[in-house]
Amino acid sequence: MLLPSPGRYRHYKGHEYQVLDCAQHSETEDWMVIYRPCYGEGGLWVRPTAMFNESVRTADGDVQPRFQRIGD
Repeated sequence: MLLPSPGRYRHYKGHEYQVLDCAQHSETEDWMVIYRPCYGEGGLWVRPTAMFNESVRTADGDVQPRFQRIGD
């Protein structure tokens, strides 16, 4: 599984996020991505790596990555 590297990412809906690191769940051993939005209050969030890396179908039918790296 490809673990996203720390840096700035754009969500397919347009907002930007800062990936801080990846960590393994203590019970399931699933890899999780730790990130924070670059807008609003900036609280920490966690999402399964498989979901972070997946492609999604947009409302207009296009398929694109859920998150795309845009820089450091």
